[in-house]
Amino acid sequence: MRLLCAFLASGLLLLSGVAVQGEDSPASIVETRLIWSGAPHNAFTDLVYHNNTWYCVFREGTKHVSPDGGLRVLSSPDGKEWKSLAKITAPDADLRDAKISVAPDGRLCLTGAGAWNDPAKGNHQSYLWYSQDGTDWGEAIPVGDPNFWLWRITWHDGKAYGIGYKSGKSSDRSIRLYVSDDGRHFRTLVSDLSHDGFVNESSLLFLPDNTLLAIVRRDGKPADALLGTARPPYTDWNFRSLNVQIGGPQLLQLPDGRIVVGGRRYPGSAKMQLWWLDSATAQLKEIITLPSGGDTSYPGLVYHDGLLWVSYYSSHEGKTQIYLSKVKLD
Repeated sequence: MRLLCAFLASGLLLLSGVAVQGEDSPASIVETRLIWSGAPHNAFTDLVYHNNTWYCVFREGTKHVSPDGGLRVLSSPDGKEWKSLAKITAPDADLRDAKISVAPDGRLCLTGAGAWNDPAKGNHQSYLWYSQDGTDWGEAIPVGDPNFWLWRITWHDGKAYGIGYKSGKSSDRSIRLYVSDDGRHFRTLVSDLSHDGFVNESSLLFLPDNTLLAIVRRDGKPADALLGTARPPYTDWNFRSLNVQIGGPQLLQLPDGRIVVGGRRYPGSAKMQLWWLDSATAQLKEIITLPSGGDTSYPGLVYHDGLLWVSYYSSHEGKTQIYLSKVKLD
């Protein structure tokens, strides 16, 4: 038993699972690897490959929501051996939902939101940090508006874009589009992208013709993800239902032009799912379901060396842990 626990802690144990694939979208899992299980609750991941190094970030804490939540940064030269570079915490907030990207100047950019431990301060404040090496992240930079959760930023033509959603128990369920020219000061580009229901988590993707796609999670009634489309200057949006509920959505375009969506699939039981997206018709087609269950999803997606690399978390083995899958797409 001690030997098994040591394997789990080191991340060297490869996992087997039943892979479910779409009828017309052959795909196979090359491997799924447990890469972190250090805290009682490990969740909400993102992934990037930069300067021949993998970086995986996520939130860890005592529970799904707990005052001690912090953002963990891991690195690996090969996706097999992982080490911790940093853990970012705040004395007065639960830091949540780490996202990582590469800024135009080559620095790593980490974003997250602080859920205030003192309700008198409000609900959330979004932050970002910069690092040259993944170890030293400097001081937190507040971005966006208080109580608007700037979920993820995406870089395009030297600017940073992101959708923030109104947090807390307010009846205001609006979302807004932010943009920054310097990656530090964000201004509101569109003040209200709202739709019926609770619109919240999002992912942005710029196509080669400068069209901007957005997938936005929507809960309540109706409960379905929305696909938004806009052309420069990205102030006029068209939203359509994808007719599928998705948690923690992420978008990635492959070199051949196909678009992959990753996120939590709800019907039946929660699973970590990949889909193909047809942006012209707003249709999703299932690709494959990764080994997962229970509390799961929130992926990072990277296409590297002919494989789709997917970081995510799952509790199908008893506790919420961080996994990395490599998927071969036909």
